[in-house]
Amino acid sequence: MLGLDYFPVTGIIGPRQVGKTTLAKQLLLEIPRPSVYLDLELDADLALLQQNAQGFLQLHQDKCVVIDEIQHMPRLFSLLRALVDQHRVPARFMILGSASPTLIRQSAQSLAGRIAYSELTPLSLLEVEPEGISQNEHWFKGGFPNALLQHNPEVSTMWLRNFVSTFIEKDLKSLGYEISLVTMTKLYRMIAHVHGQLLNMSSISLSLGVSQPTVSKYLDLLEGGFLIHRLEPYFVNVGKRLVKSPKIYFRDTGILHQLADITSFDNLQRSTLLGASWEGYVVEQIRRVTDGIWQYYFYRTVVGAEVDLFLISPNGKKVCIEIKYSVAPSISKGFYMSVADLKPDFQYVIIPTGETYFRDENVKVCSLINFLKEELAIIIA
Repeated sequence: MLGLDYFPVTGIIGPRQVGKTTLAKQLLLEIPRPSVYLDLELDADLALLQQNAQGFLQLHQDKCVVIDEIQHMPRLFSLLRALVDQHRVPARFMILGSASPTLIRQSAQSLAGRIAYSELTPLSLLEVEPEGISQNEHWFKGGFPNALLQHNPEVSTMWLRNFVSTFIEKDLKSLGYEISLVTMTKLYRMIAHVHGQLLNMSSISLSLGVSQPTVSKYLDLLEGGFLIHRLEPYFVNVGKRLVKSPKIYFRDTGILHQLADITSFDNLQRSTLLGASWEGYVVEQIRRVTDGIWQYYFYRTVVGAEVDLFLISPNGKKVCIEIKYSVAPSISKGFYMSVADLKPDFQYVIIPTGETYFRDENVKVCSLINFLKEELAIIIA
């Protein structure tokens, strides 16, 4: 785990039920000193820190103290900073949270320079493929283990529905946000139906009957809770009139399909969301493998040039990607227009299955799994 042998605080963040607690307990086996584990969703542990957090943590300064679900006590961050500055040793604290550092107020400022964050995501395609779980099953059910591994589709759907409502009713309130359950539920479903499209703040604001700043706040909360992702447009001085709105995606396609009332993979094949769902799935799986250290954009001009995903690798390589749910994809004129504008080092069309081949001299067509396993290594070589 990055930072465990250097930073005094290690942060493991990510949505609920992805294995943060399991990972933390495994990491404790690598730390050559005793540990103390506190779960702030347990009344006894929460009360312990509410009564005398400073005294308790100072008493255990020779141990690695793990604080699970720290978003329930955001005020701890300033205390952790002070304690670290008094006695700075690697892995003194390990904190786990079901919200991003920007959503857990004060964390970024309080622990700057003292903490290394790592995001733990739902299971990726590369993680489940060796276990015999197909791409189609993973795409339809999403990556949360409790939904993916559940054989009863009704139970899987119920779990996903409860997961979404828990974020509003419990997590946001524990962070001090008062959010209308009705309004947020409507927003969820609206996002499901515009998944993969340009974000139109004005339209959403009118439909919900709230102001655009309120919509922006709600979207920030959803993104901070690891539920959605806004893919920003790429801007470059090419003398073009560019689209400036981001595209919006649910990060987990299981949640997307539940909110859109898509109850089976067969229904997904007939859904108007099919192409958008596949696009979002591909984008998220690429983000998982590249570990968030690449730059991710889309590119679109008002005259029709368009690239679904434009990547810039850590070594500066540029990649244009068209995402098609077809084994015999056609390539639009807009893709070639974008290539002329962006001058990428690599050009791909990603499809569900099939052998890798060159469509023309520069455009390589490949399946998602081959791109993740083979092509990314070629790009960064």
